[in-house]
Amino acid sequence: MKTMVQNGVRGALTLFVFALVFTALMAGTYALTKDIVLGNEKTAKVALIAQVLPKGSFDNELLNDAIAQDATALAQLNNEAGAQFYRAKQGAQTTALVVETVAPDGYSGKIKLLVGVAKDGRVLGVRVVAHKETPGLGDYIDAAKSEWIKLFDGKSLSNLPPQQWKVKKDGGDFDYTAGATISPRAVVKAVKNTLDYVAQHQSALFGG
Repeated sequence: MKTMVQNGVRGALTLFVFALVFTALMAGTYALTKDIVLGNEKTAKVALIAQVLPKGSFDNELLNDAIAQDATALAQLNNEAGAQFYRAKQGAQTTALVVETVAPDGYSGKIKLLVGVAKDGRVLGVRVVAHKETPGLGDYIDAAKSEWIKLFDGKSLSNLPPQQWKVKKDGGDFDYTAGATISPRAVVKAVKNTLDYVAQHQSALFGG
């Protein structure tokens, strides 16, 4: 009986030590890879930001020149805490913004976007950051899959009336692929929503 108890204690201690060693290894691995993962995420974001702003249009480090979105912005742009406005500058002058925004009503869920907006209200570029759309169908909203997302380039609230900010199926200006209307409709709505917000808060975002 005593031997059985001793064996049980030894087994429990062995499992405990194994758990401690495993936890320590996992913690060490996380510590070693955390900076690499964060660095990769930063690199990916910089690459996407570069796609929504004209080359050579800014001379600052955008990731280091950001404004955290307040509660009003988070609500209107359908974002979670931590979302940012990135300011593109020439010297001390803010010439454009890159806005993190979300289309909440994509076919397969939320579609996260970056929208570049010039000081005069023009869309400089739009890119999808994350989505769960069906491959070969709704994923044409992604620049890696088609040129569709570039339809927004140069559009503004001034040169495209509010009623035209829809897909053509709904009487608007934007093309779509038959059988995959929901997600482009959501993206169009989100981009217009972003322009509306920027127009409403022009002075605070651009200064002056």
